[in-house]
Amino acid sequence: MLLAQGCLPDADGRAVDAGCFLRYSTTPFFADNQTTDLTPFLSNGGSSKKAAIIGGAVGGVGALLLVLGFLFWFKRSRKSTTATRGDILGATELQGPVNYSYKDLKSATKNFIGENKLGEGGFGDVYKGTLRNGKIVAVKRLAIGQSRRAKEEFESEVKLISNVHHRNLIRLLGCCSKGPELLLVYEFMKNSSLDKFLFGERRGSLRWEQRYDIIMGTARGLAYLHEEFHVCIIHRDIKTSNILLDGDFLPRIADFGLARLLPEDRTHLSTRFAGTLGYTAPEYAIHGQLSEKADTYSYGVVVLEIISGQKSNEIKVDSAGEYLLERAWKLYEEEKHLELVDESLDPDEYEGEDVKKVIEIALMCTQATPAQRPTMSEVVVLLKSKGLLQQRPLTRPIFIDSNQIKPRGGGDTSTSTASSASNATASISQVSGR
Repeated sequence: MLLAQGCLPDADGRAVDAGCFLRYSTTPFFADNQTTDLTPFLSNGGSSKKAAIIGGAVGGVGALLLVLGFLFWFKRSRKSTTATRGDILGATELQGPVNYSYKDLKSATKNFIGENKLGEGGFGDVYKGTLRNGKIVAVKRLAIGQSRRAKEEFESEVKLISNVHHRNLIRLLGCCSKGPELLLVYEFMKNSSLDKFLFGERRGSLRWEQRYDIIMGTARGLAYLHEEFHVCIIHRDIKTSNILLDGDFLPRIADFGLARLLPEDRTHLSTRFAGTLGYTAPEYAIHGQLSEKADTYSYGVVVLEIISGQKSNEIKVDSAGEYLLERAWKLYEEEKHLELVDESLDPDEYEGEDVKKVIEIALMCTQATPAQRPTMSEVVVLLKSKGLLQQRPLTRPIFIDSNQIKPRGGGDTSTSTASSASNATASISQVSGR
């Protein structure tokens, strides 16, 4: 009202809906003494324009705040990404694994005392250790030469496998190459290795769901090594003692990358035997021909062990003198798959058709010819598929005896346990068909 009077001298001003809408005139709007309902004028004119003005103001302020917020977030996220990327490069590509002193690792394991020994492997013994910061680790004492060339190869291999990161592969934390022996430092697995739950003191404690998760996780880990890492890594020694279990009983493959890598320009290579009889593919055990399909074969044997609770190189009392692989094939031919299932498993825990499918996948992995075996990525797909497999004709595995394994490369037959006749594989003689 005061503004109208100040801006328009000698004129009469009236304010309607003060602060939002104002009209003025030098002549009366309505006749004298006339009563007029102003509601239509206020609702159609003043209120709509009032809403438009308020909406525009609020919208403008909101848009400005949104832009400012986005700019602030972008600036912070860019700093965070840069810092993270630098950490990744610093920990792997640029610096490699952490270098521990021999003195610290010796102290962590209490001078590699026997009570801290976790197990024995083809590449050396493993000990539990507690670092100064309280972190529990597993320390492997490598049983390899100490020549200059051996150390160079060790450092090269360690730098490579320190870049391998997958939830189903054991994590290499660091190493020690300056001391009387070569040491590797791994993350510690609370539940030790799978063989202890299948054949050891904790036998029969794994439920079907846990066994299936181990089967699936192991397949995923091998698929990563074979096809997803930037070089193809062939494990060569897949077995239950090289599959570790974390606190949730999820599998972590150990000892990968310690054997030679597959050259990119060759489909297979001949080399010294570096596996464990009972798990090793026949073309590798007999002829030294190595490819990623050798790991596929070993994986198939491990799956049969997980399902049956029977060791691959032992004869079950009631199995007519048959080793595991031969027994599994015979039951498959007779369509009696479920007779292979570990008796400690509750039948209510699993569906018969699901177990049948997994057994057939395992037999598919152990076929005689490497080309007939699936890749590990195909195994993952088959395991994840619903229902039964599309019927693929399976060929009979080759059953080999330890007498068929002949030394190569100057008589050294293994960096593992291959030289021991007690680890003979699945059958008495080589059979290609029946």
